Amino acid sequence: MTRRVVIGTAAVSMALAMTACGKAGDGDEEKGGGDNKTIGLLLPENKTTRYETFDRPIMEAKIKELCSECEVKYNNAGQDIETQKKQFEALITQGVKVIILDAVDYKSTKSWVKQADAKGVKVVAYDRLAEGPLSAYVSYDNEKIGRLQGGAMVKALGAKAKDANVVMINGSPTDPNAPFFKKGAHSVLDKKVKDIAYEQDIPDWSPDEANRKMSSAIDKLGKDGIQGVYAANDGMAGGVITALKQRGIKVPVGGQDAELAGVQRLLSGDQDYTIYKEIKPEAQTTAEIAVRLLQGKNIDDVTDQKVNSLSGDFKDIPAKLYDAQAITKDEVADTIVKDKVYKVSEICTAQYKKACDAAGIK
Repeated sequence: MTRRVVIGTAAVSMALAMTACGKAGDGDEEKGGGDNKTIGLLLPENKTTRYETFDRPIMEAKIKELCSECEVKYNNAGQDIETQKKQFEALITQGVKVIILDAVDYKSTKSWVKQADAKGVKVVAYDRLAEGPLSAYVSYDNEKIGRLQGGAMVKALGAKAKDANVVMINGSPTDPNAPFFKKGAHSVLDKKVKDIAYEQDIPDWSPDEANRKMSSAIDKLGKDGIQGVYAANDGMAGGVITALKQRGIKVPVGGQDAELAGVQRLLSGDQDYTIYKEIKPEAQTTAEIAVRLLQGKNIDDVTDQKVNSLSGDFKDIPAKLYDAQAITKDEVADTIVKDKVYKVSEICTAQYKKACDAAGIK
């Protein structure tokens, strides 16, 4: 049964990239070669490590498995809207028939996607919902992820939650997922903690900017005026923790994405929780949808939901939204290690060997 989800209550997180025939793309100056065997892949930024570390190779492997003769043209926009626009238009000029788009700024994509649609080019929104007549959308229920984050913070605060001042370091305003992480987290924290004493949205999900805003929060609230910090992802959590350590403050901090550095901080006790999202099914489903669209096949059995664009202008977009879970150091062995997200040798470097031993990771 198809479930209809209005994106005002369920939207979603992350990104994707890829190489052409096993080699990195040469940029948007590349001409020719586009036909019904070509899939375009556009990634928004490279500050979040998971995109190139996981999404790209998983997507690449699945597309090659399903369509060995397919070519993949990849570009990364480096968080620049105009760059991504040029990359998108270049793919159309080259004759690409399917484009997987992880938008830098979802509001900017409407005219691009309409242009593609007019020329018979299918666009699949990956991780972030774009504006325009999309053929499909694959991501996570991001408001639910925000609720998971808020719940994990309350649990980390324990009996002190009701008297706690919490700082919120939110994601990028241009990422359509960020408002839903924030909304979900607020829906929990506003009822369970004393006050959201300081809150900032961080452009480009920048860890450096998160560090600066955390320092400003400490200056404003004082060392004893902060009992917990919600950071929307692990990269920013790292910046937050650095700022706290510099001032000699130890309070619960959480993130998202289960990045390697974040997992190591869980084990060392510097970070209290992260959100573990299984990237493999999200990436593989997107790859399968792209190949099916390229081959003119039906995608109904892999898109069991319908969503509307954030503007409400585009309705009933076929979608697949995956779940996630909040994990602490106690769950690392049964999730990250069990699922072979990272090798034990990558997690348990000399610096973290004792922490790994204590967590039963060997």
